Amino acid sequence: MSRRLYTYLMEAAMTRDISKHPCFNAEMKRRFGRIHLPVAPKCNVQCNFCNRLYDCVNESRPGVTSAVLSPRQALYYLTKMYERDSRLSVVGIAGPGDTFANPDESLETMSLVREAFPEMLLCVSTNGLAAPAYIDRLAEIGITHLTVTVNAVDTEIGAKIYAWVRDGTKIHRGPEAIELLMQCQFETIRRCREKGIVVKINSILIPGINDNHITDIAEAVSKLGADLFNCIPMFPVAGTDFESLPPSNSGLIDAVRAKCKKYLPQMLHCTRCRADAAGCLGDKIPSSSIKLLQTVAAGPLNPQESRPNVAVASHEGILVNEHLGRARHLWIYGPDGENFKLIETRKTPPGGGDIRWRQLSGLLRDCRAVLVSAAGSRPVEALRKSGVKVIIVEAMIEQVLRSIYNDEDMDKYKPRNARCCSGGAGCA
Repeated sequence: MSRRLYTYLMEAAMTRDISKHPCFNAEMKRRFGRIHLPVAPKCNVQCNFCNRLYDCVNESRPGVTSAVLSPRQALYYLTKMYERDSRLSVVGIAGPGDTFANPDESLETMSLVREAFPEMLLCVSTNGLAAPAYIDRLAEIGITHLTVTVNAVDTEIGAKIYAWVRDGTKIHRGPEAIELLMQCQFETIRRCREKGIVVKINSILIPGINDNHITDIAEAVSKLGADLFNCIPMFPVAGTDFESLPPSNSGLIDAVRAKCKKYLPQMLHCTRCRADAAGCLGDKIPSSSIKLLQTVAAGPLNPQESRPNVAVASHEGILVNEHLGRARHLWIYGPDGENFKLIETRKTPPGGGDIRWRQLSGLLRDCRAVLVSAAGSRPVEALRKSGVKVIIVEAMIEQVLRSIYNDEDMDKYKPRNARCCSGGAGCA
């Protein structure tokens, strides 16, 4: 970062008014808006009340989004949305998974936003498990607000709420998992407050599970320096272990909040936002904004970069039917007026491992995407970092290319076991 840019960002930081966050300040909920950038699909815990359905436009709850964006797509989308609504004062990441289960994408997005919109408040939500490793970086970027979801400060109660907790590649279950989660959550809260980041605690009230425990949570996090407490009634979701539990009635919620007020100020205007929420709290997302989000997500990973072509892994040039790792050549298609045409075939690099994927990234520097029937996680990540989107589909090449060049949603072409609503990668 240049000295000039650093000076500019620091001057902007001095003028940021943190009171403009509509979630942390009820008086601002109709004056200022927030926008969530859905760049974090993976999660590292499994809550027994959560089912991250990927594209459910009629549901308004955390964990739901109509699309997932790359960092550069997120910046482009934000720029277009701000042109439509200058009331946006807060840019946040709230899933649809967890911010720090997707640290590269989340931090890159926040860094891009900070440079482009230095006056904006930056806010992230997390379960806290993986957050401690990134707190110094959050402070460097200039994150102003952070929300940690804490549903238990007792290991036995927590074990009823979480099916598992994943630390790196290791899965933990039962009280041991909750002990680890609690330690990370407490460290996150304490260190963020030391860095001057405003901290809100979300606690999901689950009838018969932790409804008599919420005040214990409020007391514990108040001692760590938390600023605001948000007791949220559980939303029963089909397909989860808690789907048959009754929703909390308003009387119970009010009584619990009254007790928690002894320890922390209470947030009383939460609207249980989606991971792609935009606008003032309580406003329905316009269909035009949802369409913009989906169009941007269907386009190049970097909308500002010229990558006109699309590569295809195919045995015979009719169907997308070859695994990326087994493909010995790729069919390269490009735009042709309002249509598209086959330009050439390119041999893929021999060998294996990271070297092969770096070489393939260079080979596809003019391609916005590569269509395959399957691919491993390592090549997908390597190509993503170079700006090439790996799209796993089962369809005729012509059909998929028509959708790509019209920036249409590609979900209809995905193999059934890869669709998020059926338990695909975004739901892991």
